[in-house]
Amino acid sequence: MSKQTILGRVTQLAKANINALLDQAEDPQKMLDQLIRDYGNNISEAEQAVATTIGNLRLMEQDHREDVEAAAEWGEKALAASRKADELRAAGSTADADRFDNLAKVALGRQLQSEREAKTAEPTIAAQTEVVDKLKSGLDSMKAKLTELQAKRDELVARARTAQAQNTMLDAVKSIDVLDPTSEISRFEDKVRREEARALGKEELAASSLDAQFESLDDLGRRSEIEARLAALKNRAA
Repeated sequence: MSKQTILGRVTQLAKANINALLDQAEDPQKMLDQLIRDYGNNISEAEQAVATTIGNLRLMEQDHREDVEAAAEWGEKALAASRKADELRAAGSTADADRFDNLAKVALGRQLQSEREAKTAEPTIAAQTEVVDKLKSGLDSMKAKLTELQAKRDELVARARTAQAQNTMLDAVKSIDVLDPTSEISRFEDKVRREEARALGKEELAASSLDAQFESLDDLGRRSEIEARLAALKNRAA
């Protein structure tokens, strides 16, 4: 995976418009759950890629330091060999002096090579450092976006549960006559009045039956008296 690809992917994910995605989703909660999973996976992949990029940068920086240090060491060796050659030449040892001058030249050649390698690596290191900084910033944005997603998901779930509870309550309220809360009491009162009327009817009926019984007793008494008087008349005539 190239550095440009990694950087582009991190930047694109970090700039994702969560609100727009939610507006287009048929089921926002499922959409958020899927986004959270995707973000988590992408962050893990991006972290691995960025870690590899950082590791490569650190290796280049280490090689650069070694080249700089090597250039300095070869310079010191060249200087030491040149001084030794001067001492030997002053002492009349021309052959030995030439040998140390040759060593100095070899050391200077190594110094130049190390300096070139260090100089060549510097632009690449600078570019890689800029890329790593952008990748780190992109990862931070992704992690912040993931936190935002998780917060939105929790908020949405809480709102959905509240709405469901409200709908359940409203469905229950529909079965109650909210325009006339005394309607049930009125119906019960009517029932009680009907029972009371029926009791009054029974009482009146019972009273009528009792009066009829007393009237029949009176009739019986009158008939008995008539029979007694009739018998008296008959006895008198005899």
